[in-house]
Amino acid sequence: MALPKKRSSSTRGKKRRTHWKAEIPSLTKCLKCGSLNLPHSVCRNCGFYKGKEVIKVKEEK
Repeated sequence: MALPKKRSSSTRGKKRRTHWKAEIPSLTKCLKCGSLNLPHSVCRNCGFYKGKEVIKVKEEK
């Protein structure tokens, strides 16, 4: 099993971790109601996907 010859510094570890960033998810507008949702997923407001009703959503009173 490989072992490091010398201890790596904290700066070196921080340099390696600079690319660990949280990404903001891309959002698309629903074609039916115009609300923002994740791409390739059913709209939670109206239940449509690609212009077709996939699920029936309960309407608020």
